[in-house]
Amino acid sequence: MRWFLLSCEAMASVAQWMNGARPRTLPAAVVPVAIGIAVVAGESDIALTRITVHGGLALLVSLALQIAVNYANDYSDGVRGTDDERVGPLRLVASGVAPARAVKYAALLSFAVAAVAGGVLAMLTTWWLIPVGLVSMIAGWTYTGGPKPYGYVGLGEVFVFVFFGLVATAGTAFVITERLPRLAVVSGAVAGFLAVALLVVNNIRDIESDRVSGKKTLAVRLGDRRSRHLYVAVYICVAVAIVVAAFDEPLALIGLVGLLAALPAISTVRNARTAPELIRALGMTARAQLIVGGLYVVGLVIQ
Repeated sequence: MRWFLLSCEAMASVAQWMNGARPRTLPAAVVPVAIGIAVVAGESDIALTRITVHGGLALLVSLALQIAVNYANDYSDGVRGTDDERVGPLRLVASGVAPARAVKYAALLSFAVAAVAGGVLAMLTTWWLIPVGLVSMIAGWTYTGGPKPYGYVGLGEVFVFVFFGLVATAGTAFVITERLPRLAVVSGAVAGFLAVALLVVNNIRDIESDRVSGKKTLAVRLGDRRSRHLYVAVYICVAVAIVVAAFDEPLALIGLVGLLAALPAISTVRNARTAPELIRALGMTARAQLIVGGLYVVGLVIQ
């Protein structure tokens, strides 16, 4: 740990470490937890204290996992050389501002924070959360790490949809109520598709560099034109999931209004010709995720 702290001080600034955590991706950790809380917040038999404590721990787990995955991705892609020609946000290892070993420790430290918070949640609810947490952490590391990373064969979107959609949303509802309502699963699909949109636009930007490095993301497999169509299709899936949720909670339809915020991102992705344009689209996508998720939460809470 002392070596890690010295490396952080000597090789990278606090701002660089924060950029390395990829803050634009953090809505993918916040939105599903907020939705999960909103799904159960109106239940009269749930104490506000329980919602606050269990929901807060769930948010800490989700954020720590997202940051851990980002650092693990930086480390694994950096040592493989995948990021050498990448255009986009700072990569700590590939840029040389931090040693690979320090970035690896940052990922492990973030996983440890998630494990501790998850362990407390398991102690407060059920120990069955432990295997779920272990699977989540293993999936986070092997996304681009290990001998056969599944992110290199086009399965990244599946990981994001499952763990930053279904598991994060339904899991949050479960740790608060110890029940799994149908609405929590449907709402998990809403959060999951919003998170997938972030990954799709990120991978569209990196198609050429990923192809050269042998990283066969779904965008590489589909090609540029069809990947842009996929981006639009993901938002259509968000709309469909919101409509399905409205069968249980009609005011969930307020979330559809938020999709207006996705229109600038969709237009940019459809017409972008340069990496900087797609980088701006990533920021637009993150904002759309927050707006759609926020309005969806408002609808559930009002209902």
